Amino acid sequence: MSVAAVASSPFELADDQRAIRDAALEFAQDQLAPHAVEWDQDKYFPVETLRAAGELGIGGVYVDEAFGGSGLSRFDSVLIFEALASGDPSIAAYISIHNMCAGMIDRFGSDAQRARWLPGLCSMERLASYCLTEPGAGSDAAALQTRAVRDGDDYVLTGVKQFISGGGSSDVYVVMARTGEPGHKGISTFVVEAGAEGLSFGANEKKMGWNAQPTRQVIFDGVRVSADQRLGDEGIGFRIAMAGLDGGRLSVGACSLGGAQAALDKSLGYVRERSAFGSKLSEFEALQFKLADMATELEAARLLLWRAAWALDTKDPAATRLCAMAKRLATDAGFTVANEALQIHGGYGYLAEYGLEKIVRDLRVHQILEGTNEIMRLIISRGLLAA
Repeated sequence: MSVAAVASSPFELADDQRAIRDAALEFAQDQLAPHAVEWDQDKYFPVETLRAAGELGIGGVYVDEAFGGSGLSRFDSVLIFEALASGDPSIAAYISIHNMCAGMIDRFGSDAQRARWLPGLCSMERLASYCLTEPGAGSDAAALQTRAVRDGDDYVLTGVKQFISGGGSSDVYVVMARTGEPGHKGISTFVVEAGAEGLSFGANEKKMGWNAQPTRQVIFDGVRVSADQRLGDEGIGFRIAMAGLDGGRLSVGACSLGGAQAALDKSLGYVRERSAFGSKLSEFEALQFKLADMATELEAARLLLWRAAWALDTKDPAATRLCAMAKRLATDAGFTVANEALQIHGGYGYLAEYGLEKIVRDLRVHQILEGTNEIMRLIISRGLLAA
């Protein structure tokens, strides 16, 4: 992410926000970018690097400081995740999911639950996964079938979660399961720890991108958890899940911007250096126009992302709609810009060593996860029509 991209905004960042962003950017360039292609090719999940991120306070960005978090705002978080994604969108996106889980526990957990789980999550000594999607319940999340049946002081969980980032490597799983009637009112949220009897995992999925983070089924075969591992009351789990997703959508949008900005920066360097037909590529008007459009789309998406983050921080009633708008625009623009950057590089863009094809592959899934962009359009339109 180029510093000029943020500085060109009409918003003036506070000195501490610039320091936060710059620290994340330095970490991304020093600890993520040099290894990103290798991690992708080897399908290597760099747990030791995640622990180093935890030492910087990136494991609990918006978690209360009393429980080990950094106590920052959602606005601060989008600065951080955009910066991290400039080094590796796959790892930045996993860190954002981990933060989403920690944030849900911080917001909806009791003090005892927060003290139990948050310090380890904030340090990233323990990693977290978000478990909502199922083989038959993706966009229609309220149709989930995983069940949690009360048995005395315990619940017994049975079912399968699909496409779970960190599955098999995480220590804590924030799980949405059905405790009551069909539909969204019958869902509750549980925190399940790795090693629980009956908890197992599918094979690491072979994916187009995001290869540096494992993605597996998480299987619950009569997993017994105590009632004090339920977050909030019975029946509010869908609300907890959606509250997490508002922030998650901002984070994945920020990761798209960070990856796309890195692709644009690579393109600027490439056209300045390479010549064709006796002239620098930077002198060709067609490429100048393409670069101008790429930069404009990213800046527009960034401004909307910042607006949505501010709305979430201030509890604006329009926050959910704005988060959906920002996610839709940022992930679409991010993928388009990365794809254009690959095209500018020609055949070199298709080579793994340049890192562009990896960015394209990583950013493509952002248009699907945390709610597909088609679902974002539904959320937006319903909000408009209900007003």
